[in-house]
Amino acid sequence: MMSAQEILASVGSFSAHDLLLFEEKTCRKIFKKNDLLLRQGEVCQSVYFILSGSFFQFQSDGIVETIIDLHLPEEWMYNHPSLIDQKPSDTTIKAFEDAEVIELSLYQLHELIARSQSFLHLSKIFDQTNHRTYLFDNALSPAQKYDYIKKAKPFIVQVFPVKMIASYLKIAPETLSRVRANY
Repeated sequence: MMSAQEILASVGSFSAHDLLLFEEKTCRKIFKKNDLLLRQGEVCQSVYFILSGSFFQFQSDGIVETIIDLHLPEEWMYNHPSLIDQKPSDTTIKAFEDAEVIELSLYQLHELIARSQSFLHLSKIFDQTNHRTYLFDNALSPAQKYDYIKKAKPFIVQVFPVKMIASYLKIAPETLSRVRANY
């Protein structure tokens, strides 16, 4: 099981007192495969650190599920527009396999920052949209997208099926299969 120090290491360094505060303000949650962490239409109220398992974030029009993000262990996960603007989420976050997370609500995050300025470092977890911006604003070829995602999230291909990765990268599964064959 990861310690608070290991969880927070990616965002900054924290005192022993800060780590105790973090443990006091967060809670562990268990999800079974296919459990919903956030439903489309709900307002995202928390950020989650994935201890084990994986999740996918998708938009659905009732027929087609379009993958918006794929989440692996040791990363922070939330719906950015819903959390930041406190508006209904346009995506659903679902457990791809059994998982365990640490939940930090927005309310508890504000309490942490009020108690210790060190927690302002947590703002780094809100920069993760840069991955998506890079992938989709740079007119990358399918091979470049795959190369980028392999560097950004190397275990993605071991966890998720080709069809889901292709949907996430906005390319046809056949194209992704060709790219992988030439990799």
